[in-house]
Amino acid sequence: MLEREEKEGRGGAKMTLSVLLAGRSKKQRHGRRNGQRLQEKALRVLSCHQNLDELLREVGSSVCKEALLIPDNSGRESSELLLVSALQDQATALGLPVGILSARTAARNLEKISAESGQATLLKGEPREKLSCLLNTLKDLASQNAFSPSLFAQEMWKMQSPLTLDMAWHLHREGLLSLDELLENNPDTSALVDWLCRGLCLLCSETESSSLDSEHLGSLLTGLASVFLRHGFPKTSEPGKKSPRLSKIYCAVLERMLAWLLDSVAKEKQEGSSSLKAAKSWLHVFTVSAYQGLVLPEALQDFFSQTLTQVLTYNPQLKVSDAIPLQREWSFARTNAVLALLYRKLFVPFKPEELVRHLQHVLETSEVNWHHVLSCVSTLLVCQSGAAPLIKDFLSHLLKKGFEDYDLESMMTAFLIARQAGLEGPAVFMPYAEWFKVAFGSSSGFHSGSKKASVFLFKFLSELVPFEAPQYLKVHIMLPPFVPAKYRPLLLEYISLAKTRLADFKVSIEDMGLYEDLSSPKEAVQPQCQALQDVEKAVQIFENTGRIPASVMEASIFRQSYYATRFLPALLVPRLLPERPDPRMALIESLRRAEKIPPNAYKTYIEECRVAKEKLLQDGSVEMETSDLKEPLELLTAELEILRELIADQEKQEELPVQMARVSEALAGVLGPTNDQEEADSVDVRICLDLSVPEVPQQHQEAVDLLLTAFCKNVMSASYFLPPERQGSWASLFAKMLCGHRRALPSLLSRLCQLIHHQGSSLRDAHIMGLAVFAIHLNEAKASIPAIDLCSSLDPSCASTRGLSVSELWDYFLDCQAGESATFCMKFCVVALSYFLCKFGSLPHDSLCSVLHPGFVKKLQYVVPLLCSEARNTSWEGSMDDDLPWKTLSHPSLCYSKAALCLWKHRLFKELLREKAFQLTLQEWLLMELAVCPDEDVLSAVERQDFHYWALYQHFLPLSVAAGGCEGDLREACAVLLDAVLDFGQRGSVIHTPRSELGKCNHPNNPKRSTFQRRGNPDIYARLQEMLLELELERRRAWPVSGGGKEELLLFRVFQKRLKGLKSGEEMHRQQELILQTRILLGLPPSALVATRQKGKEVALDCEDFFGFVNTELRNVCSGGCSLSFDITAHFFRGLLSASLECDKPAEEVTALLSLCQAKCPIVLCSAARWWSRLEPVLCSEWKRLFDAPLAKGLQNLRALQASVSSFLSSEATSLMADTPWLSAAFLHFTLQQQMVPERMGKILERLGPGAEQLLVSLLFFSMMDVISARIALQEGVDAQKATDWSLAVLQRLNKQNISWLSVFTSTGPAQGPEKILHSAASDQHLKLMPVAFYSLLSAFDSGQLTREPRFLHVAVDQYTQLLQLFMEGTTEMGPSPREPSLCTKEPEEPLALIRMARRFLFQLIPRCPQGSFVNLQQLLDLCGLLDPELKAALADLGSEGGLLDEEPLLF
Repeated sequence: MLEREEKEGRGGAKMTLSVLLAGRSKKQRHGRRNGQRLQEKALRVLSCHQNLDELLREVGSSVCKEALLIPDNSGRESSELLLVSALQDQATALGLPVGILSARTAARNLEKISAESGQATLLKGEPREKLSCLLNTLKDLASQNAFSPSLFAQEMWKMQSPLTLDMAWHLHREGLLSLDELLENNPDTSALVDWLCRGLCLLCSETESSSLDSEHLGSLLTGLASVFLRHGFPKTSEPGKKSPRLSKIYCAVLERMLAWLLDSVAKEKQEGSSSLKAAKSWLHVFTVSAYQGLVLPEALQDFFSQTLTQVLTYNPQLKVSDAIPLQREWSFARTNAVLALLYRKLFVPFKPEELVRHLQHVLETSEVNWHHVLSCVSTLLVCQSGAAPLIKDFLSHLLKKGFEDYDLESMMTAFLIARQAGLEGPAVFMPYAEWFKVAFGSSSGFHSGSKKASVFLFKFLSELVPFEAPQYLKVHIMLPPFVPAKYRPLLLEYISLAKTRLADFKVSIEDMGLYEDLSSPKEAVQPQCQALQDVEKAVQIFENTGRIPASVMEASIFRQSYYATRFLPALLVPRLLPERPDPRMALIESLRRAEKIPPNAYKTYIEECRVAKEKLLQDGSVEMETSDLKEPLELLTAELEILRELIADQEKQEELPVQMARVSEALAGVLGPTNDQEEADSVDVRICLDLSVPEVPQQHQEAVDLLLTAFCKNVMSASYFLPPERQGSWASLFAKMLCGHRRALPSLLSRLCQLIHHQGSSLRDAHIMGLAVFAIHLNEAKASIPAIDLCSSLDPSCASTRGLSVSELWDYFLDCQAGESATFCMKFCVVALSYFLCKFGSLPHDSLCSVLHPGFVKKLQYVVPLLCSEARNTSWEGSMDDDLPWKTLSHPSLCYSKAALCLWKHRLFKELLREKAFQLTLQEWLLMELAVCPDEDVLSAVERQDFHYWALYQHFLPLSVAAGGCEGDLREACAVLLDAVLDFGQRGSVIHTPRSELGKCNHPNNPKRSTFQRRGNPDIYARLQEMLLELELERRRAWPVSGGGKEELLLFRVFQKRLKGLKSGEEMHRQQELILQTRILLGLPPSALVATRQKGKEVALDCEDFFGFVNTELRNVCSGGCSLSFDITAHFFRGLLSASLECDKPAEEVTALLSLCQAKCPIVLCSAARWWSRLEPVLCSEWKRLFDAPLAKGLQNLRALQASVSSFLSSEATSLMADTPWLSAAFLHFTLQQQMVPERMGKILERLGPGAEQLLVSLLFFSMMDVISARIALQEGVDAQKATDWSLAVLQRLNKQNISWLSVFTSTGPAQGPEKILHSAASDQHLKLMPVAFYSLLSAFDSGQLTREPRFLHVAVDQYTQLLQLFMEGTTEMGPSPREPSLCTKEPEEPLALIRMARRFLFQLIPRCPQGSFVNLQQLLDLCGLLDPELKAALADLGSEGGLLDEEPLLF
């Protein structure tokens, strides 16, 4: 400090130069003197009192500069002139150059400042201010050419205490002395590396112990690192400025600092230690964004790539044998947080493909640190979403190389990486067991190409055995590699070795759990604990499926030791039994009934449970069984809270994958050990979901609720600050994380079903928003969710829906049948679509379907016009540029109707509707509308009708076909409506119930609701009738123009088209479809069945369409095999009378049409014969009401036939009307069927007398139909014994009168003959089973009585071959009716018994047949064919005796 003694005033007081000059400056302001005189005086003072060290520090201060600010001709400040002048004077006095003197003075000043700071790494307070003054002074000197950086650098290295890195950085940053130049002036390279590393380590350590913020440290470290990179990597150096020495120094520093970091991680197990915290500060160097504009991207990638290589190859001391047992400690969740953060920062400049290629390159070219390599793989899989398929490909590459070159190193690398990847859970990578099965479990594996490859694989696996953990040995034993049979000894040898090693661990394969996860990274549990876990899993599967798990049944057979000594004792642990059997008790009962629990064990269990209950009651406390999930749940709650904080902090989004992994691990702890062997055995795991009563297991309920609540809160919190497109990927990560926990998925979906399907109307707005957003992201992750099977425990008879994707599940969860559910559906879909359009609105249209479920859009198109009548106005438009309603939805006082209308008119929503996948078609609208229950309708009857008219006639009818409409075609609209009604009926039908009960799936609590579910909204049927009536009126109005030509009725065209579209094997489905179509016919006016057409100038009846439908379809679901139901029969006849009103001569038209029925549709007349007693009063009253004229002749004939039969049976007449024998037989048969008295059978047949041959044959045919109906249609109530007795009586009468009856069993004869007519009136199934009835009846006769007719042998052989064909086709109706006794055999008449009887009958018959029976012997032999060679030989032998086999004349 420059001192002077003030001569005026205070004597002896010492003052600084700045104070002295400040005083002078004050005096100058009162009166200025000559500037030259002042400068001379100042120089004289300086020359007398010089202390250059203090002068340098003070001249650069702001106070000094302000005091000496005197104008000068050169424009330079006077302080610079004074300082330069002082330096020149002293340099002259010392005989030194000015540059050397200034350099030495500056160096001494720096040393003094460092000493004053106490050798602190970072200057603070007064030393920092002094340094700043000094640097300002040096910059002034440099501007006057009085300061030399190179000389200054040399002086710096002569200092007694080394320069701190903080000071060096300040010199570099101020441009006084670059770090490069400073280092170039020191020849000792190793000393420089030590100095830099020591300084960097001190900087990192100083930060942890001081209040210096991390941002300042980060800028300091990255600033230094940017200097290192300019020379450390040549790409950053300009040509001509490359310095190999500096490059070597900087690279050595970076490498040593990385080693320091890795050593700190390796030595310190706790993250909170001081050395690890200091090392963590070095991670600032790897922040990519800090180098923007400072370092070229290529150089930065080189640096990060080299660093990653150094990490992977650092200190490679661990051998592979050491890595195998330690692997599970290196998973992502267990990896040191500093090391994991280092990996994540190093991954930033690269794509996943580049990282995997780099990993491959390092593994192939260098010796590696397996700890770092495997923990790097885990981090890569968790933090890089696209890494999993790349790792799979890399593993395939390693295996391929291993088997091609027989390279053990490649094989070992593949196994280590596969196991490490499997440790991260199924949400990240396939389990090791699944990977091993995929790689080696099939004939397409790399090892199956040759014996050498198989030997190589088993040699490799055998070498691993001493180091393997038990769980991996179990994988290799339970899922062994595929080997051809001839190489099986290799596999058996390895299995023996592995079992021996497991015995060393005291682990037995026999004690393995049924559901033990072979891929679990955890230590093997004790057999007792594993058995308890198996019991829990078995109970869960039984609860979901209602069946004993297959694995339990298999264990009871093939693993009896484990089943009897481990599983059953764990299952039969005494406990307090619930009042209502729980799933565990139900499983025990099922096993007992299946004889899988010994009676003594079951009895002991029940007794011990009773004793336990009594003991607990005596103690006065009954404790319920609960799972102690408190600690795991608390951990999960804490992790979810951390996740919520990260979601709210936009600057910490990169931490989300890491925290999501921690949430996943916490969830795994709540769920317990992963016992899902199905993931290893098959990827086709299905989830069973009870839609009517979804249940969530108690041990999962709290966890699922916690997860869903956390998700809803996160959605609301994130939406409060940011729109969806700026919220990051947390929601997608959350959904994918949950999908990875297969055990939690059934509980999660069941809980969603409870909330959305059953409790939706009571949910709060926040819950609706959260669940709707969750649905969007769950749909985004649908590839990770197994197929879902829906069932209904309230209605066990209803068929389940199988193989649904999670996208299709929302269609079942969201329904619009009732008012509250429709309102909730609108809210849910509005939220889902608004969120989706904000979040994914930029996706190309062809990618929308993969993310957005079309059902949300379609349901919104249905429900918005339903609840908001404004949306029906096509001219109602709003601004196309309005914001999406998401902001409105997240507002506390939201209005869903306004939000729905805002979305309805928005441009993005309208663009979405242009995509075909999102368009609501008329068919889909009708199916939704049919599901509406009128009693629970949100609209009144009038409002619903208005809605129907708007939708049908104003919206869909004029809409183009491409957009889901009808383009104005009313016929097309009516056809679509018919299709929809039939489709809805199929939805509510049950395919596996008896034919008469099809579609009668009853709701147990509400029969009225059940009827509605089968038939649908009756208002839609009203609309159908209106449309059909309008079509019929249009057709009739068009007659004068079209000429009344033939036009197929729309009803039957639609029906036939649907039936033709069914596959041949869907017989039950076909029958159900026919019943639904019949129900529609019965719901329409009767006249819809009969058409009218112009015939010349008259109007004629036309039933061709109805007859065709009956002959091809209804005939095969008829009653009794040869008659329609009463409903359809009466409906047709009423329609016939109603349609005849249009005819000029109605009676003649009706008669002509009934006459036509004999040839075109005889089953209609058979039906009239069966139901005439009920049908006659209906037709007579209808005819009288319509015409008030005598009954049509055709109807009179039918009445006369019935009267004739009644008269004959009452003994008032001796014969029957014989104009149409087969029809008379029909009336007689059905009348006798209603009043059959066994004692009168013979008398009635005898009274028929001669001339009734054809009537008797027809009677035989109808009686045979009854015999067959007793077998295949039990619900019709046909008495099998009476039917059989009646058939035998008719057959005996025919034989007695020598009347040929074989035509009943053949299809030969005239085209219009009685046999043809009868066969055309019977169903195909009844005709197919005629051989069964044939031999059932013939067994009562002696073969000698039947051989009088030559054709009998031919017919008998034909019927026998048809019987064999039925047996080969697996026809189940060949056996007797449950109520039918054996006909003529003492043993039960099973199919084989019937065939044996028929065969025995033929062998007895053949020798008795006259030679005339063998006339067409070749035809008989052809009939036998390959079905019965012995029968063919017997026929051939008898035929050859008569020379009947020689069809050509003998030439010799």
